[in-house]
Amino acid sequence: MSEIDYEKLAEIVLLAPLELQKDEAEDTQSEQEETFMPPALEDPELNINHPYYDVARHGIIQLAGDDNSGRKVITFSCCRMPPSHQLNHTRLLEYLKYTLDQYVENDYTVVYFHYGLKSVNKPSMKWLQTAYKEFDRKYKKNLKALYVVHPTNFIKILWNIFKPIISHKFGKKITYLNYLSDLREHLKYDQLNIPPEVIRHDENLRGKQKGKLPPVVKVPPPRPPLPMQQFGVSLQYIKDKNKGELIPPVMKETVSYLKRKGLQVEGLFRRSASIQTIKDVQKLYNQGKSVNFDDYQDIHIPAVILKTFLRELPQPLLTFECYDHIIGITSVESSLRVTRCKQIIQGLPEHNYVVLKYLICFLHLVSQESIYNRMTASSLACVFGLNLIWPSKGTASLSALVPLNLFTELLIDFYTNIFNSRTVPGEILP
Repeated sequence: MSEIDYEKLAEIVLLAPLELQKDEAEDTQSEQEETFMPPALEDPELNINHPYYDVARHGIIQLAGDDNSGRKVITFSCCRMPPSHQLNHTRLLEYLKYTLDQYVENDYTVVYFHYGLKSVNKPSMKWLQTAYKEFDRKYKKNLKALYVVHPTNFIKILWNIFKPIISHKFGKKITYLNYLSDLREHLKYDQLNIPPEVIRHDENLRGKQKGKLPPVVKVPPPRPPLPMQQFGVSLQYIKDKNKGELIPPVMKETVSYLKRKGLQVEGLFRRSASIQTIKDVQKLYNQGKSVNFDDYQDIHIPAVILKTFLRELPQPLLTFECYDHIIGITSVESSLRVTRCKQIIQGLPEHNYVVLKYLICFLHLVSQESIYNRMTASSLACVFGLNLIWPSKGTASLSALVPLNLFTELLIDFYTNIFNSRTVPGEILP
């Protein structure tokens, strides 16, 4: 960088705090916010023994379901950040890496809610630069999208500061969204745990734009399912429409194809696929038409279709009733956990049990080829855990991931032990 570049950069750095103060003044004027003290987020699943409890309790970083490509979504909410003297920013960076480490082997998405970043809680410029450098290639490679919601001039100033060290490839992953509604185009909005402060700010912005608050959007009633629909309908519906077959056709066909051609593919289930292609395949299945995965020449398409099918079931395969039991697996003594898994699985409805057994049998086969595909039982659990079980309200918190993934890993690792004592008439295996 030339000397004149440094002069420009110095000027930009001086402008940054001024722009932040302008943002704060506008927020205060429009929303009459005189005090700043975000309460700690109540997360009943967060244990005080969590290694980053001091940071995690604020709810700054959250898991928020999946985007439209089935990639895990992580949210970062500035309004949840307490004043800087109450938060160790070094610990915040460590916690962010700790969280992302659970996903960086798979494609993932980050949503950054900028509203609420103020002079009293903003990290230093040095911290921001350190943060970018800390996130090496393993973090950036599989980050497929970074959505910046409610950007301000301060964000533009920051971009100019860090532009010299941000790669062009990484820069292309960043999308600026002025309103929350813009997120609907990219991910499953209803799964997002958006702070109330951000929602109110969004309403104020829209009110300014139109001179009044936006009207309540009427959601049309759900359409009845198609006769042969397989996505978004219950296992019972699919069974009734397929002559009593216990294994849904989409699961049987994807598993069969992957077993024949994908067991040794490195990173199987980790990669995403074209959103449009996935929608096209879903449409074919829902219309009862045949699907030939050879036509797409991409082994990751049937893998994504299988995950999508599980994720779009009205009730998770492991059922809402089992959620609390599964969350409690970490409180069980290590030597008794497989037995506890077996007890929980034995209590599943017969149809759910048969479908789960079919799926886990296949994932067990995948894990046995991990020397080639790099997908151990632990890796598969990180991918499938939240596709098999989620809470009846909202999305699973970050603190729930450890028990959910551990339970799934045990199912895969100890498949024979867990499933050997119950056989259902008509069940089949891959």
